[in-house]
Amino acid sequence: MKLLIIRHGQSEADILNVWEGRADFDLTALGHEQASLMANWVAGNYKIDKIFSSPLKRAQQTADALANSTGASITFDDDLMEWQNGLIAGMLRAEALAKYPPPNIKYPHTAMYGQESDVQFRARAETALSKIINENTEEHTIAIVSHNGLIGRLFHSFICAPLISPVNLCKTGDTGIHEWRITNGMREIIHVNMQHHLAML
Repeated sequence: MKLLIIRHGQSEADILNVWEGRADFDLTALGHEQASLMANWVAGNYKIDKIFSSPLKRAQQTADALANSTGASITFDDDLMEWQNGLIAGMLRAEALAKYPPPNIKYPHTAMYGQESDVQFRARAETALSKIINENTEEHTIAIVSHNGLIGRLFHSFICAPLISPVNLCKTGDTGIHEWRITNGMREIIHVNMQHHLAML
């Protein structure tokens, strides 16, 4: 099985300096261009069998571009959405910090301000990845369109890292692509944050 893990393109929140998370912003004009370039590059280098995507607009619009280029169908999955950031969603970062400061001590199982705990966030990534791996075959090439935070948790899930890991394997740029493979049950990371398709921008 080949898994292409793809982040959405630039969203409106990226240029407004707000906490995005579950706030549902559209792609910018640049984000749409990034998504189109990514989709064309993927179509020219892989045969995508299925696309799984977060239903948030920025991911949906990126997945739509990929579906248009590859002909693959999209399944939207709430488990692929970004971290549930509760009351700070859509709020200016400075305002959020003033109104809802992070606690001095935070445990993995605790949450505040209507947010997900670290345990809940990781469990959601585990669920999403488990469904995709176990409901498809090793002959499939699957694209997953999601968000930077959730992609980080998918990385930890894929390599069977501990629930709470101090290792940040990789940040994912706009429409960055990771390629993972599973062969006879063995898991490999082949490429990390590929952005060749953005070279002409």
